Amino acid sequence: MKVHTIEQAVRYAETDRMKVVHHSTYLLWYELGRTSLLEATGFPYHELERSGTLFPVIEYSCRLIGAADYGDRVRVETTIDSLRSRTVVFAYRVLRGQTLIATGKTKHIAVDSDHKTHRMSNALINALRPYAAV
Repeated sequence: MKVHTIEQAVRYAETDRMKVVHHSTYLLWYELGRTSLLEATGFPYHELERSGTLFPVIEYSCRLIGAADYGDRVRVETTIDSLRSRTVVFAYRVLRGQTLIATGKTKHIAVDSDHKTHRMSNALINALRPYAAV
């Protein structure tokens, strides 16, 4: 299984009064990992939308294990936990150096511009398959 990796510096606006990353920031980092993975497969999110496929989040989880501070660099590792014809579950690991600080998942359903569920194209499924757990 392939792992898509992207690095991000912790910005001041992502911290709270305790000067550590606010819990809501992890979902933004998950989005960064997911959209970057889609782009790496040749399916940038804006082109998916233009072609009539939207991926609303229908479920998410985030387990905070550690913390990151302003100025730290974090690495978001993104894989696919489940890939079906209409749904995809992305899995995330966020690391500060070699230290795991968060894990999570987002579940998405493929819908058209009228928000009706539809099947993902075979080309998209095939492009995502290398990132999926066996």
